[in-house]
Amino acid sequence: MPSPSRTDRQRAERTGRRAELLAALCLMAQFFLIVARRVKTPVGEIDLVAKRGKLTVFVEVKQRRAGSDEETALESVNRQRIVRAASYYISRHPELAGRDLRFDVIFLAPWTWPRHVRDAFAAD
Repeated sequence: MPSPSRTDRQRAERTGRRAELLAALCLMAQFFLIVARRVKTPVGEIDLVAKRGKLTVFVEVKQRRAGSDEETALESVNRQRIVRAASYYISRHPELAGRDLRFDVIFLAPWTWPRHVRDAFAAD
């Protein structure tokens, strides 16, 4: 399989950023404050970190070509990587240590409303 061209990578980058922006807007409509986007850690990346009240949410954003792909996309979420990245993020932001934590996934597909799966997986 040939490696993706530079143009393909740039298109994928733009699509990913657009998806993350839409997911952030979806969260803000639910009165969440977005505290970080595209958090890169040595152990993985977190798409969005949001908080509301005493709750901090780590969000994975999945853009798909069709809404029917959600089941497969949820199975493909690398939960351990996200949990490790969240633990690392919390270690660097000790003010979050005493807060309730949740891991969500937001699915986006053309011509469908974003689907927000709350508490998509546990940290264990």
